[in-house]
Amino acid sequence: MSYNPSDSAETLSRSKKKRISPLAVILIWIILIGAGGTGAYMYSNHLKETMLLELDAAMAARTEAMRSEYSAQLTQLAKEVDELESQVQSFNELLEFTKDNTTSKTDNSNQLYTQLSQVQKQLAELQKKMDLLK
Repeated sequence: MSYNPSDSAETLSRSKKKRISPLAVILIWIILIGAGGTGAYMYSNHLKETMLLELDAAMAARTEAMRSEYSAQLTQLAKEVDELESQVQSFNELLEFTKDNTTSKTDNSNQLYTQLSQVQKQLAELQKKMDLLK
């Protein structure tokens, strides 16, 4: 093979045509880096929104459970207060009856007063509990 200077000029011009300019490489890298950063930002926003929606759903479920439990407790306390009020009323009636029918020899009213005071204490405690729940 012989060395031909025109051949080397042709190969040199071909290699220049095949090369990508450094500016194009830098631009491509900048575009790729920007696309990666934008994708990461959008994905993090998506994850954040998903977590917020899940937290909202969990909080709503907890709130509803607490609300139903609270309502059940209030209903139970209201029933207990009604029962105690009816007991107090019946004790009052019994006390009035015994006051009317007492003689100097028998005095059962002390027992009724004791029972009445106990029932009134229970009623006061339930009223406090009910007020705390409200």
